[in-house]
Amino acid sequence: MSHTIVNPDGLHNPVPFGYSHTAAVPAGTDLVFISGQYGSDAEGSVVSTDFAKQVEQAFGNLGVALAAHGLDFSHVVQLRTYVVGLDFAKLGAIGGAVQGGGANPPTNTVIGVAGLAMPEILFEVEAVAARS
Repeated sequence: MSHTIVNPDGLHNPVPFGYSHTAAVPAGTDLVFISGQYGSDAEGSVVSTDFAKQVEQAFGNLGVALAAHGLDFSHVVQLRTYVVGLDFAKLGAIGGAVQGGGANPPTNTVIGVAGLAMPEILFEVEAVAARS
C-alpha cells in the first residue's frame, strides 16, 4: 500500500460504514485521478434502474479504470460518491461496495445530489489512487 489510513481515537469507528477518516500519501507518490464512474456498460448505457446494481457496476467500472494503471482498490486513497435522492437505505449499498477495500477502506464523502449527467443515473463514484 502506498498510503497510510488512520482512524484517530476520539472519532467514531467509520470502518463498519465503509470508509476511513484520514489517509496520508508520502511525498513522491504518483496520484491517479479517476473521473466519475456510473453503472454503465461498455457502450455507456445504464445497466439497470436498480440503485444497488448501479453501485455494483460503478465500482466494477472503477476497478477497470484502476487496472488500466496497474492498480487495484487497495491503492484508492479517496472516494467521492454522488447519490440521487440520498436516503439511509442507499448508504448500505455504498458502504458494502467500499467494504471491498477490507479493514482499511479509503476516505469517502457521500454527496446527495438532485441529478447526475443523465436522468437514469442514480449513483456515481470518483477516486484518487496512490502509486509509490
